[in-house]
Amino acid sequence: MLASCCCSQKLSTEQQIIVVASKNKSKMAEPIKVVVTGAAGQIAYSLLYQIASGAVFGPEQPVFLHLLDIAPMMGVLEGVVMELADCALPLLAGVLPTANPEEAFKDVAAAFLVGAMPRKEGMERKDLLSANVRIFKEQGQALDKVARKDVKILVVGNPANTNALICSKYAPSIPKENFTAMTRLDQNRAQAQLAAKLGVRVQDVKNVIIWGNHSSTQFPDASNAVVTVNGAQKPVPVALNDDEFLKSTFVTTVQKRGAAVIAARKMSSALSAAKAASDHMRDWFLGTGDRWVSMGVVSDGSYGTPRDVVFSFPVTVSNGKWKIVEGLTISDFARKMIDATGKELDEEKNDALEVCK
Repeated sequence: MLASCCCSQKLSTEQQIIVVASKNKSKMAEPIKVVVTGAAGQIAYSLLYQIASGAVFGPEQPVFLHLLDIAPMMGVLEGVVMELADCALPLLAGVLPTANPEEAFKDVAAAFLVGAMPRKEGMERKDLLSANVRIFKEQGQALDKVARKDVKILVVGNPANTNALICSKYAPSIPKENFTAMTRLDQNRAQAQLAAKLGVRVQDVKNVIIWGNHSSTQFPDASNAVVTVNGAQKPVPVALNDDEFLKSTFVTTVQKRGAAVIAARKMSSALSAAKAASDHMRDWFLGTGDRWVSMGVVSDGSYGTPRDVVFSFPVTVSNGKWKIVEGLTISDFARKMIDATGKELDEEKNDALEVCK
């Protein structure tokens, strides 16, 4: 039975921890600690169930959730904790709600950094970066101090790529490759668009690539994607036979999809963002098999991209380690698109580092 607790940040850690007794504990793996920031928010509301139900770390892996949010949101977070209890999830080994980053990041194996300052009307990109640099500097320092050194960190809060870079700068004891930014939502959007255009199931399309920044400069690239039709695989460009679509409508639809959701829903993507975060972390922990996935990772200059920015590449994952897919042909069109998104990331990095000074 899940004991109830008050979520006030005034309570001690011991009082806040909620323990779930499990009859089958001896048969289960040891729980891993997983932190979600912005835990009282919209994305987390969908994400937490996926993590606690086994959709991310597998059906045999118990999780102990650390939920971080700002002090004024503790009342809302208390309701989230109640709902997690009411789900009666066998894999949920405990919950720790807190407003203290060092409590939240203590000994975590996986971190979903969802919480960030949202862009408001009249706000310039530099203003947004300035607000988020402070948040991700503090979280990087806390991760560096108390998290496991093999912690896998996924930044969802925007501007995700540059937030991930800043976070890594302030956590020097954690390997740079352990910091990633989410472009899986863009990949999922692109995959769905192609499947609809081709009239196939979404799972029949694979190896769509998102290059660069999670912004309107990103480059959704279907030139290496494949589709299974009637049991046979063929390149998406061949199956589609519409180069103009792939260079125009397809690219702009994916680039502007977030804005389209906001226009329709009057709120930003939440359900799809949570699903993408789950997909990203699941593949990072459990592997990608023969598929490529898109992840924002610290660039080593591959494909002529700027170094030391968090750039989205096609990667494969095995044994918890990602590797950039090598040897792809870059067309003149792709070169132009990759250079443009790389330039934006360089500018964002410089702006963010200026704030750090």
